[in-house]
Amino acid sequence: MTLTLHAASREALASAETRLAEVTGEAGADPAALGNELLAVVDLLGREIGLRRAVADASSDPEARTRLVRSLLTGKVSEQALRVLDAVVAARWSSPRELVDGVESLGRNALLTSAEKAGKLDAVEDQLFRIARIVVSNPELEQTLSDQTAPGDAKRRLVRELLQSKVDDVTLALVEQVVGRSTGRSVGFKLDELVQLAAQRRERSVAYVTSASELSAEQRERLAEQLRRIYGRPIGLHVEVDTRLGGGLIVRVGDEVIDGSTAGRIAELRRQLA
Repeated sequence: MTLTLHAASREALASAETRLAEVTGEAGADPAALGNELLAVVDLLGREIGLRRAVADASSDPEARTRLVRSLLTGKVSEQALRVLDAVVAARWSSPRELVDGVESLGRNALLTSAEKAGKLDAVEDQLFRIARIVVSNPELEQTLSDQTAPGDAKRRLVRELLQSKVDDVTLALVEQVVGRSTGRSVGFKLDELVQLAAQRRERSVAYVTSASELSAEQRERLAEQLRRIYGRPIGLHVEVDTRLGGGLIVRVGDEVIDGSTAGRIAELRRQLA
């Protein structure tokens, strides 16, 4: 997933990402705690319009913006989080919204870094995919979680009730953040963005596969290899079963769909005969 940012904001985010990498690479660093702190700051900036505008005001003194943030957050977040935020607020952002998006991206990446260091990135990616499929297949649940008028805390509580002790802590934190921040996108869409973000950490793309029946490990390996040859890069498979297909597969990579299902061929024949 790539954030849609203007040039100034892209440069600002790159600078902040460098600082984040420095901080998470230090001995004793806790990327998970750092990620949660940065996402808590996203919530704060989302609530406080005046603060959001003040820290993104490119016409003001960068040192003054840094002092403002430290005066508000010292003692409430770690020094590591403050150092990352120093880099964020000292840079020039194209808009307050893009600054908040940037801090959100940093928080998510810190959480995924913690999963990667713990050897759990595969599990987190798969859990995010499974949760996204559950949400998308349940319109009432997706509507509830995507409702921009509903309190974010209430939606987070619902997520904790559904997922706590069933998924990794990183997965839970990422899903809570997705449902808690209203951006106009559906929760299913935003969860799929997280799946892609996790995959990109290993420089691979994601293929969403819908199959009429379960695929064996050998079949998955063959399909992944075929897709790697087609797209010229490693492909991670996320497979769900839908017996309504009748047979075959539907594969989606990005905006491209390969429909090799019985239902897809019948639908195409009907279109040709219409």
